[in-house]
Amino acid sequence: MATQMLISMSYAPACRFRKMIRITGRQSSKPGNDKVLKQEISMVEKLTHLDERFWNRLLKAIEEGQVVPVIGSQLLAWSGQNGHSTLQQRVASKLLALYRVDPATVQLAQHRELHDAVTVLKQNANLQDLYGDIAEALEAVTDAPDFKLPASIEKLAAITSFRLLVTLTPDALLAGALRKRTAVNEIVHSPNLPTSEAGDLAADWLKRTGEVNVLYLFGKAKSTPVFAIHDEDHLEYAHNLLSRGSNVPLRFLGELQQRGLLFIGTNFPDWFSRFLLRLTNQTRLADKKTRAWLVEDVQNRQEMTSFLRGFSRETELIGEISPQAFVDELHSRWTARNTPSPDQSTTDNRNRAPDPLSVAFFISYSRATDLPAAEKLYQTLREQGLAENEIWFDRTAIEPGGDFQQLIYEGIRNCRYFLPLISNAADRFDEKFFYREWNAAIDRNKGISGREFVVPIILDNEYNPQGYARVPKQWSDTIDFGHAPNGIADGRTRQHLTKLIRELRREER
Repeated sequence: MATQMLISMSYAPACRFRKMIRITGRQSSKPGNDKVLKQEISMVEKLTHLDERFWNRLLKAIEEGQVVPVIGSQLLAWSGQNGHSTLQQRVASKLLALYRVDPATVQLAQHRELHDAVTVLKQNANLQDLYGDIAEALEAVTDAPDFKLPASIEKLAAITSFRLLVTLTPDALLAGALRKRTAVNEIVHSPNLPTSEAGDLAADWLKRTGEVNVLYLFGKAKSTPVFAIHDEDHLEYAHNLLSRGSNVPLRFLGELQQRGLLFIGTNFPDWFSRFLLRLTNQTRLADKKTRAWLVEDVQNRQEMTSFLRGFSRETELIGEISPQAFVDELHSRWTARNTPSPDQSTTDNRNRAPDPLSVAFFISYSRATDLPAAEKLYQTLREQGLAENEIWFDRTAIEPGGDFQQLIYEGIRNCRYFLPLISNAADRFDEKFFYREWNAAIDRNKGISGREFVVPIILDNEYNPQGYARVPKQWSDTIDFGHAPNGIADGRTRQHLTKLIRELRREER
């Protein structure tokens, strides 16, 4: 007699997906059939583990800063009316077209398109040239007017509990998404990178609350061979890390080995996934003390599943949903747990001070007279790529109290550039707090040599740096003032601000 078992998975009321699994079997007295049925039931029990307890445990660990997302190529994908496409597919197609190879004639495995394309091309092309060509193709794809960030990347970047993140791809999409909300410290691991460009996690990174850190584990795209483009490259980069070779970010690697790792859509071959898991663990996998989650398609990963169950029980393989669906659910649940009520949000925003350690540009102005113009200049800086927390811009018209004054002075001590806004209306005051800000900047400038720090900008329609009675003479005599009538920067001033931001980004690398 035939029987059917219907098992429904409902992860929680808040979940936006429901999965149905149908198992068919035939009752029989034969032991073999019973064994198969038990194996199928065991598989279903395994697939139902993403319950409320799972999500609560994971989210709690994330909120405590104990989880680092490791982001792979499967998240760099789009689905729509025109079908499914990946970033690797788009780049590989441009690369093949550059070498006059019809992409339709080359078999490109999904999420491994770049490796497959390089494997074909390197037989005749100069391998060194391929790196520059790939970097150029990647730039052409991501700079296209119709290019949109993958939704999964935007959602991961919105989870502010993540202070450390790892990308396994050479593009800058993750850093770009993060930079919309915060300052980003990009750390590139590459054995071939010039020593002067190598970096590591700052010793005081935990104190830098306005900054996140992104590690490019296999290099970042450039015109030279400083990033991985095929499997053999990945192997060499992993060997360099394991052997503590050139430019290894030891502090960042140490943090990874002490935290739980959330691998999402890595899509590496089984042998390399095992190697990567061991590399990011302090001890052998059988003795693993920290948790790891591997969000992958397990349909074709039976050997990997058996290996983890046998030798790394602290590594959890999650295959019941796609990496994109996992990120959707993670973001939805994290947002629900971390979004304050409207009343609380309004109070928090009103009382929140910028983080002095994250400030790159400090806008100093007369709140009583120049707030509208300062707002416009602030928006100009935001449009040029600065995150909100990278700009000190106090909108309150009330003179600050003692505690807030100390934060202001700390912001001036830590900012990269100090922007005093000059106007005739402000120049009429003989006593205001912004004069104290100016004096603090003058004092700090005494210890700075060889670079710009004070960048005065005139807000009046008339440009006359010498026409202000209370503007410090050392500024008007030695500094080229910018001009932003009513807060709208002219072409020269906008170009100068762009130059300063580029210098800031170069230093961050």
